[in-house]
Amino acid sequence: MAQLMKTSADYYGRKHLISMNLQFFAEDGAGEKTEQPTSKKKEKAREDGRVAKSTEVTSAVLLFTMFSAFKIFGPASVEAMLELTGEMYRLFGIKTIDVNYASSIIGYVVMTIIKILLPYFIVAVLVALVTNLAQVGWHPTMKPLEPKFNKFNPIEGFKRMFSMKSIIELIKSLLKIAFILAIVYNSIKNYEELILMIYNLPLLDAYGMIINICFDVGVKVGGFFLIIAAIDYAYQRYDLNKKLKMTKQEVKDEYKQSEGNPEIKSRIRQKMREASMRRMMQDLPIADVIITNPTHFAVAVQYDVSGFGAPIVLAKGADLMAARIREKAKEYDIEMVENRALARTLYYTVDIGDEIPPELYQVVAEILAMVYTLRDKAKEGTRV
Repeated sequence: MAQLMKTSADYYGRKHLISMNLQFFAEDGAGEKTEQPTSKKKEKAREDGRVAKSTEVTSAVLLFTMFSAFKIFGPASVEAMLELTGEMYRLFGIKTIDVNYASSIIGYVVMTIIKILLPYFIVAVLVALVTNLAQVGWHPTMKPLEPKFNKFNPIEGFKRMFSMKSIIELIKSLLKIAFILAIVYNSIKNYEELILMIYNLPLLDAYGMIINICFDVGVKVGGFFLIIAAIDYAYQRYDLNKKLKMTKQEVKDEYKQSEGNPEIKSRIRQKMREASMRRMMQDLPIADVIITNPTHFAVAVQYDVSGFGAPIVLAKGADLMAARIREKAKEYDIEMVENRALARTLYYTVDIGDEIPPELYQVVAEILAMVYTLRDKAKEGTRV
């Protein structure tokens, strides 16, 4: 019997057990990086040296450009090398060579080699600089050069060496080498007959043929690298954007840091409105007239007879504030005049403390004249 009751209790316990997903208790999207990175986050990443940059792009453009430079400067370089070779044979044919003469020979050789290689060096530097600037723009930073001690940790080093990313990079490198070897083999195979004829050609013609073959092979390999570079650059941009994505909470926190806490800003605006209302109600007793809607709007107007300016709006309000202005008007015995159109126009177009616009001079002047007349009559009645 006891065993039966225990089995029954377990059954009902399992039957009424509610399956609950704990994600419902988590803040909505708080831990998931679903938001695109803000401009501030991207700028911070740039300062840290984290940019979408592909070394494949630089390598591909550099390879393509250097082969093109070899095609352009190659004949002149070959002629210079032949001239240097002939000069070297002539100089070393001299039997007596002293130290000064040997130094001059070495200087001549070095300067000639520099002149031959200088155009290629200039092209390489310019291409590398322009390619990097095209990818990341001009934003120099020293943070990537700062020493990071975790890189000296041998355990972390082994982890990086045998990580999945390293394995993928190794496979990519092997595939690229295989494709390059296939391109070079097929390109040279097309020139097989010409290559066998090189020994029968004059030296300059042989050099010219070698330059053309190298240029053709270089263009094909460079084109392959350009395709790989375009794919790699697109992936680098995607990967960086993915890493920089933010959670909803991070976006809120950044907005609070840059724009200020919305709740604090709201309280500040509320305090400013309250201070403005207090000043407005304090200035209300010197008003000459209250122009009403009659219930929705109330605008207090004051005109300094001794001055040369236009009438100004001392206070204005709608609904509850309009009711408070009318109560104060009764308290301070200020004349109230109903003019729906004028009250609405003054409320929406004139700020507190500003003069009324010229197009309203006539109608406001008529109201003030009427108020002054009523005030004078009241004073005369008081004297009698």
